[in-house]
Amino acid sequence: MRMKKGLFLSLIACVAVLASCNKTLPNPDELSVTPNPLVLKGDKVDADITGTFPEKKFAKKGVLVVTPVLKFNGKEVLGQPVTYVGEKAKENGKTVNYKKGGTYSQHCSFDFVPEMRESELYLRFDAHVGSKVIEIPDIKVADGVIVTPELVKANDNSLAGTPDKFQRVIQQKTEAEIRFLIQQAELRSSETRSESVKALQAAIKDANKSDNKEINQIMVAGYASPDGSQELNQGLAQRRQKAAANFLKNDLKKNKVQKEVGQDITAEDWEGFKKKVEESNIQDKDLVLRVLSMYDDPEEREAQIKNLSAVYSTLAEDVLPALRRSRLLIVTDVIGKSDDEIRELAKNDASQLSVEELLYAATLTNDHAEKMAIYEKAAKIYNDYRAWNGQGQLYFESGNVAEARRCFAKALEIQPNNPDLNYNAGIAALADGDFAKAEEHLGKAAGTSANLDAALGTLYSKRGEYSAAKKAYGSQATNNAAVQQILNEEYADAARTLDAVKNPNAVTSYLKAIVGARTNDREAVLSNLKSAIAQDASLKARAQKDLEFAKFAEDAEFKAIVK
Repeated sequence: MRMKKGLFLSLIACVAVLASCNKTLPNPDELSVTPNPLVLKGDKVDADITGTFPEKKFAKKGVLVVTPVLKFNGKEVLGQPVTYVGEKAKENGKTVNYKKGGTYSQHCSFDFVPEMRESELYLRFDAHVGSKVIEIPDIKVADGVIVTPELVKANDNSLAGTPDKFQRVIQQKTEAEIRFLIQQAELRSSETRSESVKALQAAIKDANKSDNKEINQIMVAGYASPDGSQELNQGLAQRRQKAAANFLKNDLKKNKVQKEVGQDITAEDWEGFKKKVEESNIQDKDLVLRVLSMYDDPEEREAQIKNLSAVYSTLAEDVLPALRRSRLLIVTDVIGKSDDEIRELAKNDASQLSVEELLYAATLTNDHAEKMAIYEKAAKIYNDYRAWNGQGQLYFESGNVAEARRCFAKALEIQPNNPDLNYNAGIAALADGDFAKAEEHLGKAAGTSANLDAALGTLYSKRGEYSAAKKAYGSQATNNAAVQQILNEEYADAARTLDAVKNPNAVTSYLKAIVGARTNDREAVLSNLKSAIAQDASLKARAQKDLEFAKFAEDAEFKAIVK
């Protein structure tokens, strides 16, 4: 932005007068400040000041020290000074040729603090020729600071959940096996009294008498080993299944259990054969497995295996007997506590709940304090990382970023490489302005269930890395993505993004008002500011002082909205 006439003229005039120059000095038309107003970028407020020194006006022995000064709320911060000297000056500095004049350029940078929202940039001068000092007042050269980048919010990113694994109904499987002699289907007492059969009978009794258990499925399967004819094996498998099923039905009848018994038949158990061979220590098992893979026809398979005379006797002794069997299966539903029972225990005796039940209890209420109390109990009793994560989420949602970070750190002590926990810790660090820690955690968050690209976009925006931020946001429709588009002066894209925000809020409307201001759309400014302030009254004070709306400061309707 070009400076007003005479802003810098007095400085050069004073130096020239001391040099006994009698000519009137021209205005340095090219002196400008970029940007003006100043703009927050990352955590800095930067400006570049450029201009020209007129020909035959800079005293040959003159010395000019220019210091940028940002003034705000009765305070001031000094930038880095730059010294310009005439051709015959003894001091060090940038030399300005008397006859040709020269260029003036200066970069200044200030660490941003919130009070700088209402500030002004001045230039302060120290000028002398020889021993003669020239007193020059500070000259205002720019307004500041546009703080729209502050509207990039860490909480625009949803935190990652670490849900419970609570299941109301858990299925328990109990299996038993009854073996038969070769080419027989008669039950033997040694088999019906085996430990596995006794365990299955006990499971039936337990399910029948327990209030929270129910038999879901009963299945009996009959098998024959893959030796002998297909017809023979088919009949054997059927008879074995029937014999085992009748045995089980008698037991069910004794226990007064009325449940249909399912059946299954496998005439030649080649899958079982393969598994047993793989698990065995048979010397030539690789050869046997190769035969199985080469031949699909059951009869050809059997013939080829029998040709392996050296190994077949071992198979007949160690593998085939285990395949002449019936398999009995009971599936029992174990029914967990009701929601009311879980709620009551969570309040009065949380130690009676498993960690999954306790974490599930937190999902049964929308009361913030009640949720927090449940997560605190789960953390104390089980020290489960999900309990710490739940606390961290609640603290973050309530604005207590310090406590959120503490809880996420406790969760990470238990699960240091968990991507969801690292993501949440990164978001909390972002909200706390700790960009280095945010980058560290987000770097470990690959595979998170949350939107990592959006979080990285937020980090880049906060650091003023706008190209990287734009790439990370991609086509996402969020407030943060729209802020980045506004800062990139992509106003049409920003408007489309804001219209597409899934859950628009007060900031969404406020950003629409900024887009309106930057595109000179008065109606958009007024209507969207009304909407924003209706949703969040604190935005009224922001809008009053926001330089985005400087052009509307004297608009009567604008004043009425923000007063």
